[in-house]
Amino acid sequence: MFELATSGVDLQDEAALVSGIAELERLKSQAAATQARLSAQLATVRHDAEVAAGVPAARRGRGLAAEIALARHDSPNRGNRHLGFAQALVHEMPHTLKALETGALSEWRATLIVRESACLEVGDRATLDAELCADPGALAGLGDGRIAAAAKAIAYRLDPHAVVDRAVKAEADRCVTIRPAPDNMVYLTALLPMAKGVSVYAALRRAADGNGDGRTRGQLMADALIERITGRPAQTPEPIAVSLVLSDQTLVGGNDPAVVPGFGPVPADIARSLIAAALDTPEVRATLRRLYAHPGSGALVAMESRSRLFPKGLATLIRFRDHSCRTPYCDAPIRHTDHITPATRGGPTSERNGQGTCEACNHNKQAAGWLVAPIDADRHTTELTTPTGHHYRSTAPPVLLGRKPLSPMEKCLFDTLRQQQAA
Repeated sequence: MFELATSGVDLQDEAALVSGIAELERLKSQAAATQARLSAQLATVRHDAEVAAGVPAARRGRGLAAEIALARHDSPNRGNRHLGFAQALVHEMPHTLKALETGALSEWRATLIVRESACLEVGDRATLDAELCADPGALAGLGDGRIAAAAKAIAYRLDPHAVVDRAVKAEADRCVTIRPAPDNMVYLTALLPMAKGVSVYAALRRAADGNGDGRTRGQLMADALIERITGRPAQTPEPIAVSLVLSDQTLVGGNDPAVVPGFGPVPADIARSLIAAALDTPEVRATLRRLYAHPGSGALVAMESRSRLFPKGLATLIRFRDHSCRTPYCDAPIRHTDHITPATRGGPTSERNGQGTCEACNHNKQAAGWLVAPIDADRHTTELTTPTGHHYRSTAPPVLLGRKPLSPMEKCLFDTLRQQQAA
């Protein structure tokens, strides 16, 4: 692949190397424009087919954005952005599309223009498109911030009420999210109205000023945030449930890492220190729950219920096993515990027939033409088939890492134990 991409490039000529990099960037933009055209055409073809088939208007296009995301190896949540971007470019913003095709815009900068024009009527959006992108040369040298600011300024001039209304409505999107960060850290992010966000940041800076105890400003601000929200000193363990999955060997001194479902592995020494800190703090209660994992694959073993809905314990087991939504490329938190084979078709409420999904992916699976089927029970691997016949596989991650392959005797004993538990 490297040889193909660099064919005809003198690998000892610095100018030729830079030119090659620039040409590949132009090709990336051109590919993004082609993806947009194909996505918009797919939406048109699917819409026409569903109209002909008599699908109710409220159900048309269900799952289409997720199909596009899977084809792009992206999360279903981003599929909505990809589809909206494509339809806006192809049907409403020809100059922005042309600038993307010629490499005057990157895909992200074209996305910024589409985003800032989203609040406008179709006619005003066309005007913004022409003013900003009719001359691709005028875009040269503009970074992300200047592109977004220019689009926002034109949008405000064309329809100030629409821009203000969008800003007011945006307050409804305020939220707090969490995602894993390297080295056993997390990103805790708050999306707030500008004035409120600035005041929060200023208050944390004030709390950090004048404190000369050796901590950096960033550390002081982070500790102040913890203390103001929890009402407890930053170094005090919190009396909340943090699910730390580890083997008995790790608990007593082994080196296999533990796992926090949804966040990833935790070094054994750190896991033991977390447990020790909890046990040494009187107001914090630490509990142990036994989970049995396959000694070869690390997958959790079977558990079954006669209930139509997944009982709390079984749902917890599945969340521990899957970590996050099981749709390929989707890292969203698990919100639903779903039957792989629907209960209406006789699917049991069991660990093998259960999977964790986010809300959006569970709803996509209900659309016509979607199918999930198990193909490997030991590793809990499923195959997702989309309405266009494309296939995507998903395997539950090993709960405990560092497992050795099973010997024939160990496999026989484990299979017997699993059969007994499922009986």
